[in-house]
Amino acid sequence: MFSAVPGLLLLYYLTDVLAVPAALAGAVLVAPKIWDVLLNPLIGAASDREAVRTGRRTKLLLTGAIALPVAFALMFAVPVQGAANAVTWAGGAFLLAATAFACFQVPYVALPAEMADDQRGRTRIMSWRVVCLTAGILVAGGLAPAVVEGAGGGRAGYAFMGLSVGAVMAAALVAAALGTRWVVSRPGPHQLGPVAAFRLARGNRPFFALLAAFVTQALAVAVMLAGAPYVAAHRLGDYGLTSVMFVCLVGPSLLAVPGWSRLARAYGHVRCYFAATLGFGLAALGLVPAIAARSLPATLALTALAGLCYAGLQLLPLSLLPDTVHADAVRTGHAQAGAFTGLWTAGETAGLALGPGLFAAVLALSGFASASAAQTGPALTGMLLGFTGLPAALMLLSLPLISRYGRLAVQKETV
Repeated sequence: MFSAVPGLLLLYYLTDVLAVPAALAGAVLVAPKIWDVLLNPLIGAASDREAVRTGRRTKLLLTGAIALPVAFALMFAVPVQGAANAVTWAGGAFLLAATAFACFQVPYVALPAEMADDQRGRTRIMSWRVVCLTAGILVAGGLAPAVVEGAGGGRAGYAFMGLSVGAVMAAALVAAALGTRWVVSRPGPHQLGPVAAFRLARGNRPFFALLAAFVTQALAVAVMLAGAPYVAAHRLGDYGLTSVMFVCLVGPSLLAVPGWSRLARAYGHVRCYFAATLGFGLAALGLVPAIAARSLPATLALTALAGLCYAGLQLLPLSLLPDTVHADAVRTGHAQAGAFTGLWTAGETAGLALGPGLFAAVLALSGFASASAAQTGPALTGMLLGFTGLPAALMLLSLPLISRYGRLAVQKETV
C-alpha cells in the first residue's frame, strides 16, 4: 500500500491539487527516498544485531508498523496554503513515512530466508506473500483514487483517503509484525556492524546482478504508476480511469502468481524471469499507439497483459533473493539476511523514488502546466512516452542483467 499509493497519487496531488510546479514536486518525491537509500543498509545491520541478541526481528517490525500509518495520513493532509508550505509539509511527512517504512520493510524481507532451507519451500512462501502483497496493492491503488473522488476530491478528498488507507495499513502491518514472532533468526555467530556486513555482501556477485535487474524494473514500474493519473486525465479524458487502469495492471497479477510459480518449477526461475520482463516491456510499447488513438479497450487489454507479466516480476526476483543469501552463508559462515535485504530494499526504494521524479522531469521538459486542464501538444506527447516508452526501455535494459545473474549463479553452483 505504501509503495502503491504515493507512487500513484502523490505527484498528481502536488501538481494538480496544490499547484506545486512539476520539477519541485518531483524533488519532494525523490529527496525522502534518497534518505531511505542511505538508511536501509543501516536498518539491515540493526535488524541482524537484534536477531543475534534476541533471535527475533519483531522490535523493528513493530516500530515501523506503528509509525508508518500516521506519517502516511499526514502526507495527504496538507493544512497550509502556498506551494512552498505544501512542499515542506508533504515532504516532511513523506520523509517520516519513508523512515518508518524502512524499519518495517527491511526485517520483513529478511524473514523468508529464515523460514525455509530449500528453494521449493521459499518459493511457496514467496508465492503466498506476493499474492497478499498484490491484493494490498490492488485494494490501495484501485480504491484510493475512487475514495478521493467519492469524498469530494480536492484537499478534503485526499485527506480522507489518507486516513482511510492509513487505517487499513495499520491493521495489516501490526498483524504481520505479531504474526511472525515465531520465526527464529540465526544470522551468524556474532554481531556485525554495517561496514563489516557490506564487506561480506560485496563478494556476492550474483546478488548484485539480481539487485541491478530488480532496481531497473522497480524504476520502470514506478514511472508507469506516476504517469497513470496524467494519461487517464489528459490523454484519455477521464481521471476516474486511473483506478480502472490500475486494476487492469495489478488484478491479473493476483491470478497469475500460481501460474508463474508452476512455470518456474518446470522451466527454471531465471528463464521465466527473463520472459516476464520481456513481456512487460513489449506490452508497454504496445500501449503507445493504443493510447495515442484513445482506444480504451486496447489500452486496458495491453495493461492487463503487462499485469500478467508483473506477477512474475514480483514473485521471481524475491524467490531468488533468499537463494543468494543461503549461497553466501556457505561462503562466509554468516547468514546476514538483514544486511542483504537492507541493500535490496535500498535499491528498491531508489527505483521507486526516482520513478516519479523521472516522470516529473519528463513533464517539466515537455512543458506541462500544473493545475491546468489544457496542455500543449509536446506536454501530451511527453505524458504518453513517459508512461509507455520509458518503462519499456528500462525493462529491456534489465534483460542483460538477468542473463548475467543466471551465468553467475550457475558458476557459483559449479564451484
